[in-house]
Amino acid sequence: MADGNRIAVYVGSFDPITLGHLNLIERSSKLVDRLIVGIGINAEKTGLFTPDERVDLVQRVTAEMPNVEARTFDGLAVEFVRSVGAYVMIRGIRPLTDIAGEFTMMMANRKLDSEIETIFLMADEEYGHVSSSLLKQITPLANDEQLEKFVPSSIIPDLRAKLSRKG
Repeated sequence: MADGNRIAVYVGSFDPITLGHLNLIERSSKLVDRLIVGIGINAEKTGLFTPDERVDLVQRVTAEMPNVEARTFDGLAVEFVRSVGAYVMIRGIRPLTDIAGEFTMMMANRKLDSEIETIFLMADEEYGHVSSSLLKQITPLANDEQLEKFVPSSIIPDLRAKLSRKG
């Protein structure tokens, strides 16, 4: 790839985006010319946020990173990576909890498209425990100051609004 054309894709559900996700986006965006945050749509799961809302949340919290964009996709992640002209997929892993599953997925992706490389970035220590499912559990119980340890402060109102409608 020529300079100026190093594209990578960071895929996930981002339902909602967490500080751990944002940390990996910031770090990844420094390694490539263009980072696409691929928001996967799983038709079998009902998300907290719609795919369009997730794109909006990611765009809001990455607005000051000019080389980052967010898009939705359905189907195989490797097909999405290829469709945007990338050959690199970035995956975040939390200490120990994600390694086995991510390794299995990487091996499957290599079988599906051997030209796409997967790069694993370890979550920073302070975010190793943060997950979207944890957020859904603690949001009704935590105050905003406590939530700011897990999610960007600008999305706390969105998170609260969604969970109050669901509850």
